[in-house]
Amino acid sequence: MRSIYLMLCIFCIANSLASNSHKKSTQPNIVFILADDMGTAQLGCYGSKYYHTPNIDKLASQGVRFTNAYAAAAICSPTRASIMTGKYPARLRLTDYIPGQKRAEEVLDTPSWQQFLPLTETTFAEVLVKNGYQTALIGKWHLSKTKRPPGSLEHNPDKQGFQETFVTYKPAGKNLFPWQDAENDAHNVDTITSRSIEFMKQNRNKPFFLMLSHNAIHDPLMSKNRLVEKYKSHPLNSKPENHPVIGAMVESLDNGVGRILNAIDNLGLAENTIVIFFADNGGKHSYASQQPFRSGKGWLYEGGIREPMIVRWPGITTANSQCHEMISSIDFFPTFLEMVNVKVPPIKGMDGVSFVEALNGKHLKRDQLCWHYPHYHYGSGMVPASAIRVGNYKLIEWHTQTLQNKEGQIELYDLKNDVGEQNNLAEEMPKLAKKLRRKLHLWYKEVGAQIPTLK
Repeated sequence: MRSIYLMLCIFCIANSLASNSHKKSTQPNIVFILADDMGTAQLGCYGSKYYHTPNIDKLASQGVRFTNAYAAAAICSPTRASIMTGKYPARLRLTDYIPGQKRAEEVLDTPSWQQFLPLTETTFAEVLVKNGYQTALIGKWHLSKTKRPPGSLEHNPDKQGFQETFVTYKPAGKNLFPWQDAENDAHNVDTITSRSIEFMKQNRNKPFFLMLSHNAIHDPLMSKNRLVEKYKSHPLNSKPENHPVIGAMVESLDNGVGRILNAIDNLGLAENTIVIFFADNGGKHSYASQQPFRSGKGWLYEGGIREPMIVRWPGITTANSQCHEMISSIDFFPTFLEMVNVKVPPIKGMDGVSFVEALNGKHLKRDQLCWHYPHYHYGSGMVPASAIRVGNYKLIEWHTQTLQNKEGQIELYDLKNDVGEQNNLAEEMPKLAKKLRRKLHLWYKEVGAQIPTLK
């Protein structure tokens, strides 16, 4: 009798171990593809008839496409910091691209701000590593004190939870990097893609998180001549939202996405791999209109912060579906962890919320999203401002006018009926404007936002 009991115990323990082992082996992989300076206007699945993006469009047809996804900032470094930490850039005080610019002739004194991601901040990658994941960041980082070694080494991604890293840079001129010309992978799409595929091959039997952080389609505008000529002859080339060199750059990026998707299939990982496509801020509107949105990179109008976002999660997302919930780059941290069944550790100041429920049509418990840019962005002409979106309404506060007590301090838009932000409702709807402005000011206090001052 005892021997039978002992055999049953051994069987149950073995069964339990096998079950736990299977559960661990089936933890989903995540492949996170981040484009640089890309708006929705540059993708076929968001309505473009000019830009050729069959691979990204296919990804959208297999998953869910978001219509109200936002970057936490209209420039790259703050958005990337928000992805890593789940915190608003204002809370991190990392509110401009690194290193930013400052000019003596401006009206306002802009605050001194955090010009690198501190090692004391917890990143989602660090949490994933502690829970058995292999992690890699291949491509752009732009969260160190300087972009390039040796100054960048102290705060590079290998110090922030990424076990395998390969940091790339946008083209910087032939004197610095002579191989970076238009015909030879100038924006590193091929290099980033190839190294990412190799990482997946090496880790196909382990749960992994892979971040492909592209330099494309950031300027300088340059691409293979044969692709540029293709877009120059396109019948829609004269439209303000279209640009032949950007078209070529977008197509190269899309080809890279196609190679990644094919590799996932060929490695037998498709059913257990979540693929996410996102961009860090809007495109530069001086190059191409970000229609139907106003302005572009640098600006807190929708063209600077509304982003393309696609999620394909086999067995979870519905093919060719849409999600209209407000999502921000601050949400990736808790979302990544929920996707792989890992609890978010107790982190002071976590602003993001998981959007896993939204993938199946459920509403998020979110009242507002906020943005804060207390700087001058000379590449776009943007001046210090902050913004808040509550429901379909968005308010922008211009700090110069506020501090000088002049007219034009705020703008209010109904994004449901005026996505191009052409009809300022601040005077027509003073009660709502006052309510949203009060909410924005309360948020300043909550996150410790640095406000510029008059000189």
